[in-house]
Amino acid sequence: MIILALNCGSSSVKYKLFKWGQKKTLTKGTIERIGITGSFISYSTISGTEKKLEKDCPDHRTALQLMVEALLDQEVGALKNLSEIAAIGHRVVHGGEKFKSSVLINQEVVEAIKSVQDLAPLHNPPNIMGIEAAQEVLPNVPHIAVFDTAFHQTMPEKAYLYAVPYEWYGMYGVRRYGFHGTSHLYVSRRAAVILGKPPSETNLITMHIGNGVSVCAIKDGISVDTSMGLTPLEGAVMGTRSGDIDPAIILFMIEKEGFYVEEVDSILNKKSGLFGITGKYMDRRDIEKAASDGDKRSQLAIEIESYRLRKYIGSYVAALGKVDALVFTAGAGEMNWKLRAKVLEGLESLGIVLDKKRNEMAISREKETLITTDDSAVKVYVIPTDEELVFVEDVVAILEGRYENHVHHTYTFEDPKFKRKND
Repeated sequence: MIILALNCGSSSVKYKLFKWGQKKTLTKGTIERIGITGSFISYSTISGTEKKLEKDCPDHRTALQLMVEALLDQEVGALKNLSEIAAIGHRVVHGGEKFKSSVLINQEVVEAIKSVQDLAPLHNPPNIMGIEAAQEVLPNVPHIAVFDTAFHQTMPEKAYLYAVPYEWYGMYGVRRYGFHGTSHLYVSRRAAVILGKPPSETNLITMHIGNGVSVCAIKDGISVDTSMGLTPLEGAVMGTRSGDIDPAIILFMIEKEGFYVEEVDSILNKKSGLFGITGKYMDRRDIEKAASDGDKRSQLAIEIESYRLRKYIGSYVAALGKVDALVFTAGAGEMNWKLRAKVLEGLESLGIVLDKKRNEMAISREKETLITTDDSAVKVYVIPTDEELVFVEDVVAILEGRYENHVHHTYTFEDPKFKRKND
């Protein structure tokens, strides 16, 4: 069974073709700069080499047609015929309250996704464009939506409601939704395996640290709180997003600068976070280099980010009561040992004792690593995420009629004998 996974952004499409029986990625690629001059596709061929082709892509439909041409390329393509694709899974960032699990897409589902697109204006519109374009290009294949927000739909009211007029929740759906759900799901189930415990008896704090950052409190295997909120803007300091701020700052700056709503939105989402503090950098590697060269604002950005993440750990320890382990994942979580060390500074009173050597050695996108001492009461692991595997498994389970939701579903990576396969 071959599954095509699609992740459609506003100006890009990322795809992966996965052969379920062999648990193997056949090919993956990215179409970038859709609707912008200089668009191109880059992808891996069946021989494992990389190929890049520049071609004008004015819209997502053209981009997906370009993807199909690459998949069917007689010399280097991964498919002989599109009929080999059993289903297409679509990443959808925001599912609102309606979607608590992955679902087979029909017109009702598309309309429901559209109805909450104002909650994720940067993400849901391109997700919808991708779904509709894929349905046009591949109309005879089942299409399935996998939602970033679904994993967090287990949160209790006390965690997801804001202390604003209650009517806002009923009228407009104003509440905490959370994101990066497939990532938190994957690493939490893997952590349970490593700990030798069933997920239903495991309490964890999972930290997805990439350009976007979210922290999740997991009690008895399910999400009970998470740092991102109504949108992916709330929470920790991120590459270009502010994270938590005093809401009055927005009113204050509107009064001072006369900003329009669109300008404030752009500033908080694209010009804040690490970029806002440093004034130059959003990539932590650039920030580290500048900090080591004496740049004070880069040094400050490192301090602010790690301090805020450390506060989230403390608050989630309080929320959970007992914590079995903490997990770092995603780009910086997996590769940036200096950031991890900074985040975990001074947490010995919480039972977290870092092993410096183990932490410095843990810089891999494949290997799962313990980075605390053997006698640390709370274990800390670096677990590379695999959102696509969650994605594909949901799609296959839905096709085979054995999927209810993530809470009651057992994934292949929960098997103690599971071995991660490199792409």
